[in-house]
Amino acid sequence: MNGLVDRLPHGWRAVGWAGVVVGIGAALVSLPPIEARSPVFPVVIGLFALTIGIGSWIRGERRIGAYAIAAGMFGLTIGYLATRSSEGNLEAVVIWGALLSATLVSATPLIFASLGGLFSERSGVVNIGLEGMMLTGAFFSIWGADVTGSWVLGIVFGLLSGGVMGLIHAFFSITLRADQIVGGTAINFLALGVTGYLFIRIYGDRGTPSEGLSTIPDTSLDFLYDIPPDRLGGFLGDAFTNTDYLIWAALAMVVTTWIAVFKTPAGLRLRSVGEHPRAADTVGINVFLTRYVAVTLSGVLAGAGGVYLALGFVNSFEPNMTAGRGFIALAALIFGSWRPFGALVACMLFGFSSALATSLQEYSLSVSTLFEALPYVLTLVAVAGVIGRSIPPAAVGRPYVKQ
Repeated sequence: MNGLVDRLPHGWRAVGWAGVVVGIGAALVSLPPIEARSPVFPVVIGLFALTIGIGSWIRGERRIGAYAIAAGMFGLTIGYLATRSSEGNLEAVVIWGALLSATLVSATPLIFASLGGLFSERSGVVNIGLEGMMLTGAFFSIWGADVTGSWVLGIVFGLLSGGVMGLIHAFFSITLRADQIVGGTAINFLALGVTGYLFIRIYGDRGTPSEGLSTIPDTSLDFLYDIPPDRLGGFLGDAFTNTDYLIWAALAMVVTTWIAVFKTPAGLRLRSVGEHPRAADTVGINVFLTRYVAVTLSGVLAGAGGVYLALGFVNSFEPNMTAGRGFIALAALIFGSWRPFGALVACMLFGFSSALATSLQEYSLSVSTLFEALPYVLTLVAVAGVIGRSIPPAAVGRPYVKQ
C-alpha cells in the first residue's frame, strides 16, 4: 500500500494533474448532462486551470504544466462554444455512450500498432514501418477471409503478413545494419506497392466483395441496457453493445504488454537490449535474437491493427486505406513515453477527436473538419516534442555490432 502511495504524484506534479482535470471540467460543465448555459462557468474554470498549469510550469513541472495549460485552453474553448449552441444541437452531437463506442472503434487500430511499436523500440529498433505493416495486414486479412470463407483465417493471414513485413524490417535493421528510418520508410512504400498491385490484380475494378465476406462479429451485450438506473444502462449499452472481439483483444493486449514488458524476466531482457545492448550481451543475452523477435512481433501487432480496420470496421479494402494511422500510432507511443497505458490514453485521445469530428458533421462541417485534423496536429506536436520531451530507450536507432 505504501509503495502505491509513493508512486502517486506529489507536490507541483500533483497540482499540474489537478489542472488537467479542472481543464476537462471546464468543457464538461457546458455539455450534457450538466449543460450550464452561462459562459461564465467554462471561462472561469478554464482560466483557473490555466493558472494552475502556469504555476506548475514555473515550479519546474514543464511537461505536466503544459498539459494543464492545454487542457485549460481546450476546456475553455469547448465550454464557451457549447454555451453558444442550442440545447437541441448539443444533445444531438454529445451522446456519451455513442461517442465512447466510436472512440473505441477509431482507437483500436492505433492501440495495436502503438503496442507493436513499443516492442520494437523498447528493443532498440525504430519502427517507422508501422504504417506499411498495418496496410499489409489489412489487405491480406480481407483476401484470406475471401478465399477461405472464415474471418478467423482472415485474421491469421493478416497477422502473418504483418509479421513478414516486421521480419523484413528486422533483417535490414539488425543484420544489414541499414538506417532504420530509411528502412521503415522503404517498408511503407513496399507495402503500398504490393497491396496496390495485388488489389488491382485480384479484384480489379469491382473491388473487394461487399456481400458474403466473413467479417468479425460483434459481441452481444444487450443486457447492459437493463442495468439501473436507466441513464447508466443506456450509456453502457450504447458504448459497448456493438463492440467486436478485436476491440476487447486490443484492451486486453495493453494489460498483457505491460505485464510482459515490465513484470517478467523476458521483458527485462527486452528493455536491457534497448537500453544497453553491450551490457546485455556481456551477461549472456542474445541481442540479435531478442531484437528479431521484438521487431517481428511488432509487425504482427501492427498487422492486427490493419486486420481490425479491414475486417472489423470498414469490411473491405481500399489502396492506402490506413491513411497515416501508423504514424499516428507512433506519435501515441511517444506521447505515452513508450509505456502501454500511456500509449492507450494517447490512442483514446486521438480516437475521441475522430469520433467527435464524425458527430459534429450534423452541427458544423467546418468544425468537424477541424477535429478530423486534430490527430495529425497532435502527431506533429508529439514528434517535435513541443509539450515536454519524452525520453526514448537509450540505444534506440543504434545498430549493434558484436565484438
